[in-house]
Amino acid sequence: MAEKGHTAGEYISHHLQHLTVCKKDGAWVWNECHGNFFAVNVDSMFFSILLGVFLVWFLHRVAKNASISKPTKTQALIETVFDLVDGSVKDSFSHRPSPIVAPLALTLFVWILLMNTMDLIPVDWLPFAAKLAGIEYLRVVPTADVNVTFAMGLSVFFLTLYYSVKIKGAWGFTKELVLQPFNHWSMSWFNVILEGVALLAKPISLSLRLFGNLYAGELIFMLIALTGLWQLAAMHVLWAGFHILIVLLQAFIFMMLTIVYLSQAHEHH
Repeated sequence: MAEKGHTAGEYISHHLQHLTVCKKDGAWVWNECHGNFFAVNVDSMFFSILLGVFLVWFLHRVAKNASISKPTKTQALIETVFDLVDGSVKDSFSHRPSPIVAPLALTLFVWILLMNTMDLIPVDWLPFAAKLAGIEYLRVVPTADVNVTFAMGLSVFFLTLYYSVKIKGAWGFTKELVLQPFNHWSMSWFNVILEGVALLAKPISLSLRLFGNLYAGELIFMLIALTGLWQLAAMHVLWAGFHILIVLLQAFIFMMLTIVYLSQAHEHH
């Protein structure tokens, strides 16, 4: 619920502020990092790492207790997700992919899904608890932070470059840049521009699509919170029910685009 004495603008501005730390004049300072490129959003780092550790623990526990004769509902759910990801990888590759692709896709899908799901928690609950502990600012949705989504997008981008060079060789990768779509050396400068834009668009599209959808969802929850206790009833539940589709869909899209980009890196054109 919005705090009393705050205007709507002040309330939203406060909730959009990250818990940051940076070095200023040789000393580490908190929440005084506006415009500092090297500032760290501690809340995004904390929740993304926390959810990552939980994911590893949870999947390890399910795998350790897995049973062929008497599978649990949780095991059946995990196997369904695994089959979905494995099938998507097999359908996207014309030949056997690198063994890292399927585990990477599964990790991204489940990890992003967990981070997205944090958006369903009423926006005041965790920040209010943090304030009682003396923490002034707290944002709990890592994927609503462009730094997090862009870092994941860059990771996929560098893997795409790595496999492009590994599978096709440095010369084969270079030829793709300079001889497509027009297969003539006189048009190589134009090909480099087109292919360069397409190449750089991959991490940008991955990161901004995920960030934009989750940021917008978080902002709508804040607007709902301005209505007071209604956020605990119909309005919050109604938007949360719709937002579940966005939470799931954006994780799936990120996973699928990762698989597609890596499959393109494995293919000889």
